[in-house]
Amino acid sequence: MRERLPLPGPSFLREQEVRIGDRRLLAGMGRPVDGPDDWWLAVLWVADDAGIVSFHDVAPASGPPPGPPLLRLGPSLAGSLSGLIREVDGRLAIRLVPLVPPEDDTRPWRAPLAVRAAFQWEPALASTMRPNQLADQVLGGFRRSVEALHRP
Repeated sequence: MRERLPLPGPSFLREQEVRIGDRRLLAGMGRPVDGPDDWWLAVLWVADDAGIVSFHDVAPASGPPPGPPLLRLGPSLAGSLSGLIREVDGRLAIRLVPLVPPEDDTRPWRAPLAVRAAFQWEPALASTMRPNQLADQVLGGFRRSVEALHRP
């Protein structure tokens, strides 16, 4: 398995600029789909001209913190979408899984920065937004959360 993957295709929305130090990366999103049981599904990624970057590329300059990067990315993304994500049995209905798991489980930051994301939305709030507006909120929250991964 490789740390770098080619882009999965064009982004559904205009890509958003991700600033990591002096680097300029782009966050993109595949076309979202409505899955079973009211789950909203999309693939999110961060890339440069050579393809999808690794989580390690956005880690703090001092090195990746312990644990998988999704342990930091998930709560940050959930917070950025506060109020939109439905709460089920006291937990937010958000799921993130790496598109490609790391080759070495002891080095979880050495994996492509591409995730499969699933959300259940608060019906009253989501019904007031057009599908593109909702997707834009997700992509913007993802971009901000990736930028936060760089901070120690």
